[in-house]
Amino acid sequence: MLAYITKRLLSLIPVLAVVTIAIFLIIHITPGDPAATILGMEASQGEIDNLNKELGLDRPLIEQYTSWLGGVFKGDLGNSIFMKQPVSEAIAEHIGPTLSLAILAQVIAILLAIPFGILAAYKRGSAADYSLMGMSLLGMAVPSFLLALLLMLLVGVKLQWLPVAGYAPLSKGFWEHIQYLIMPGISLGTIQAALITRMTRSSMLEILNLNFIKTARSKGLHEAKVLFKHAFRSAFLPILTVIGQTFGTLVTGAVVVEAIFNIPGLGQLILNSIARRDVAVIQGVVLVVTLMYVTINLVIDLLYGAVDPRVRLDRK
Repeated sequence: MLAYITKRLLSLIPVLAVVTIAIFLIIHITPGDPAATILGMEASQGEIDNLNKELGLDRPLIEQYTSWLGGVFKGDLGNSIFMKQPVSEAIAEHIGPTLSLAILAQVIAILLAIPFGILAAYKRGSAADYSLMGMSLLGMAVPSFLLALLLMLLVGVKLQWLPVAGYAPLSKGFWEHIQYLIMPGISLGTIQAALITRMTRSSMLEILNLNFIKTARSKGLHEAKVLFKHAFRSAFLPILTVIGQTFGTLVTGAVVVEAIFNIPGLGQLILNSIARRDVAVIQGVVLVVTLMYVTINLVIDLLYGAVDPRVRLDRK
């Protein structure tokens, strides 16, 4: 297993190298001058040139890239032009809300999707199956921002059960923290639940038709034991893959929902940085988010062996 982990970690090196090059080039090729944005429209060309020189933006791209990459290896992502603080500090301040929202949304998605997917497979061809699949199709079709606005109008404005927008850190208390995340969590989690539900149903249907399930039933085992202990465990690998992918999507793709509910997460940070052309922050946030996504997929891959012993045998 150690050899496999080492091999997987080494395979990430070329991926991350390509990612760093892509991040750097896209940001620097995009039209717009950070120095001109900082100084404003009334700045002279001489003032803009002087600031570009001060920020090191007048150097050749290859020199800027190697300098930035060298800092990354040392844990230095640079300094924010506008916020006047290290990029790593800015990311640390904004990553908490994003992770809290992603975890809550993922919990909501799993709690909805797994039971519904198993029920749809067990009741294949019935009204319950068609209803659940119809709901999942609707969930995949409705954009998360639209669901967010509907929840905000109904739950926040009309019923006034939850705060319309804003954020409270966990240090202020669990309920104070979670009440601001329930509506955005439902907005994101419901969409992901639709995909996990369909994958759960599909995986369960394949397993329920296999001979060992028929044997377990012929032995008189309780149907719940057949479904959860035998069928669901065998069907869980593709479901686990989708759960990992959806969690990565939640971490990286909550920008719009964070903006709607005014949550100060990574989404809001990168949107503000793009508007300001704060190059160092954009590069840092995209790199950190990419690392998180890659790490999530690595963890999911390593969990395969814990779920299915056959995977462990294949890796020896």
